[in-house]
Amino acid sequence: MEHKRADRIADLILKELAEVLLRRVKDPRLADITLTSVEVSPDLRHAKVYYSLLGDNEKRTEAAVGLESARGFVKRELGKRLQLRRIPDISFYFDLSLEHGSHIDRLLAELKESDH
Repeated sequence: MEHKRADRIADLILKELAEVLLRRVKDPRLADITLTSVEVSPDLRHAKVYYSLLGDNEKRTEAAVGLESARGFVKRELGKRLQLRRIPDISFYFDLSLEHGSHIDRLLAELKESDH
């Protein structure tokens, strides 16, 4: 039962956080990020927010710094929007799965070309 609640809260956090980052945070370093998923611990105290970003390592570093500087503001905004006793501590992580998938697609395309 608790696991399902954590999943529901993770979905809520993802939705609200995307809205906050899009409409309320005015940091240009965060303009191109995409939130991919949120994992909330079973005790609802911690939330891992995964994001992706197309670009080089410099853009990733800038986005990570921007997210870290906006973390307190984002948590306060979530507190206003969500009806929870305690808002989870938020940590941001770069999601490598999109890059990994793109790399696999390129490899498959190269294999297909070499077969012809």
